[in-house]
Amino acid sequence: MEELNKSYDPKLVEDKIYQFWLEGGFFSPDVALAKAGNPNRNKTFTICLPPPNVTGELHMGHALNAVVQDILIRQKRMQGFKTLWVPGTDHAGIATQNVVEKKLKKEGKSRFDLGKEKFIEEIWAWKEKYGNAILNQLKRLGASCDWSRTRFTMDEGYIKAVEAAFMHYYKKGWIYRGKRVVNWCTRCGTSLSDLELEYKEEGGNLWYIKYPIDKENYITVATTRPETMLGDTAVAVNPNDKRYKALVGKKVTLPLVNKEIPIVADRLVDQEFGTGAVKVTPAHNLTDQAIGQEHKLETVEVINERGRMTDNVPVLYQGLKVLEARQKVVEDLTQLGLLEKVEDYVHQVPKCYRCDTTVELIPSLQWFLKMEELAKAAVKAVKTGQVKFTPRRWEKLYLDWLKNVKDWCISRQLWWGHKIPINGVDDVLDTWFSSALWPFAALGWPKETQDLKTFYPGNFLATDRGIINLWVTRMIFSGEEFMKKVPFQNVYINATVLTREGKRMSKSLGTGIDPLGLVDRYGADATRFGIAYQITEGQDLKFIEDNIVMGRKFCNKLWNAARFVLMQTTDLPISEIHSNLRGFRKSLIVKKLNQTIRSVNKNLENFEFGQAAHTLYDFFWHDFCDVYIEEAKKQNDDESKKILLYVLSTSLKLLHPIIPFITEEIYQKLPIENKKALIIEEWPK
Repeated sequence: MEELNKSYDPKLVEDKIYQFWLEGGFFSPDVALAKAGNPNRNKTFTICLPPPNVTGELHMGHALNAVVQDILIRQKRMQGFKTLWVPGTDHAGIATQNVVEKKLKKEGKSRFDLGKEKFIEEIWAWKEKYGNAILNQLKRLGASCDWSRTRFTMDEGYIKAVEAAFMHYYKKGWIYRGKRVVNWCTRCGTSLSDLELEYKEEGGNLWYIKYPIDKENYITVATTRPETMLGDTAVAVNPNDKRYKALVGKKVTLPLVNKEIPIVADRLVDQEFGTGAVKVTPAHNLTDQAIGQEHKLETVEVINERGRMTDNVPVLYQGLKVLEARQKVVEDLTQLGLLEKVEDYVHQVPKCYRCDTTVELIPSLQWFLKMEELAKAAVKAVKTGQVKFTPRRWEKLYLDWLKNVKDWCISRQLWWGHKIPINGVDDVLDTWFSSALWPFAALGWPKETQDLKTFYPGNFLATDRGIINLWVTRMIFSGEEFMKKVPFQNVYINATVLTREGKRMSKSLGTGIDPLGLVDRYGADATRFGIAYQITEGQDLKFIEDNIVMGRKFCNKLWNAARFVLMQTTDLPISEIHSNLRGFRKSLIVKKLNQTIRSVNKNLENFEFGQAAHTLYDFFWHDFCDVYIEEAKKQNDDESKKILLYVLSTSLKLLHPIIPFITEEIYQKLPIENKKALIIEEWPK
């Protein structure tokens, strides 16, 4: 009988065990079933890994997300399902282009120095060198993805899927080109969707500006952006605002520009903001654009794609950066006596989610996807229970967004990405357009592959709340549109991992925690257990490293208990060890084991991963080690020895999805006839 080392060292176990799984092909659904000898090949269980950006490095959010998925995949594999976990990476248009541009900048070059073709070659070279780093990091954590099926959103087959989806919508008349006010990043030089903005609270000012009606009278408007007044084409008030009823229909003189503009009444005006009268700049504000369309106002563009003032403003301001123009406008208004007052004002400023540049709203010719019918399909999928959210409360966020959804701006002014498949168009598609196809394109669509027939639709998606509408919603309506089936049954919104103090983790601020550093210090199993142990119903997880330390202690406890059981059973013949265990059911520890099996099954069925970890910890440490093993030391009879081995082997099976390395290593040392790899052993009943 093989012996375990005196103490557990994850460095001696984890790489060796992962290679054992890889070489055995256990992550492949067909190989796993064949080696398990399970004839039931009709039950499938599929998860598509949310594809991390090729620029990404593993952070605690990724680690938690991967642990949750791997726990389910490993359990279902042991339950005899034909189990597939599809891995892959996303080309991440803006992020990847930014990374390579920064690299070139250090070399004193820009993408324009290289030209488009050479720049794309540079990105591909970078991707080949660094693009799979995060997948290799997931392997160190123990992720049991079928790596032979790894996909990339810019591989040849995936490009065909994106083109097929675009042309499908285009032929239906759902894709169109139009000039609309869009979010524009002056640094990245591209449009952004509303969902790609990050709002940051900033202190600013609220300027109260007098717009003259005649030589003696004026109307005062309040604004946080005085520079855009150069493009005003009206002043608007709410029709129910009694203060301004007599002024509706009159004209005012636009200061600094000296042209007449009307006072209009519109229900979109908030009477409580500032003075209740607002300036209307249809070219640079979405609400103003709507007011402008309603009242057929002129649209004057005063900010360009580089974030500078256009030739449509007085000469004094032309070519100035936005903040420079703001300062000059305020100075000039003050000199003219038209600045009534200035107040401090804290507001949410939209930033580019990739480079943190303040986003401008400017008119731009873009490609849009009509959302009306797609939104209806996405709403129906959740309201009829085809897709269920855990926790349930996230359904509201999903449905609220769909209720007010606008047409999707799907074009981006980048060099890296999926080209819009229309002759003469240089734009590329929004990265989220391609990732919306992930659950079926990753399985080979638009080809009718065997994988697509077998593994679509999937069963489970684990993701972050921040991309429910960026990604989850779009996958659901894409699945309905192209496959006539929702892409997954369950959406699990995992917790956001925060610091111990409850703040967002940030690598730049030094508050981030590297999960691979934890793996180096404590081992992958301890890290996985410590993460799982902290998962609760809450949506914010204040990460405490003490739980990883606890996970390491638990692994040591398991190791030492296994050493004791192996020493106790060395003198038992194999046939004796495997004699019928039905007679042990009266044993208190076996009863508690059965209760544990029931509880863990229920926990995992309800995606209560933290509760499953707590249940297993309490049973193994307290009921088995503290009580039964201590009693067994005194009894030393054959029956107690058989029960020791039975409870240990069953516990290893229950613990395997959470701590796979150590459980596989111990299981391989147990004196069991016709032993399989633990990864494909039968799940306890």
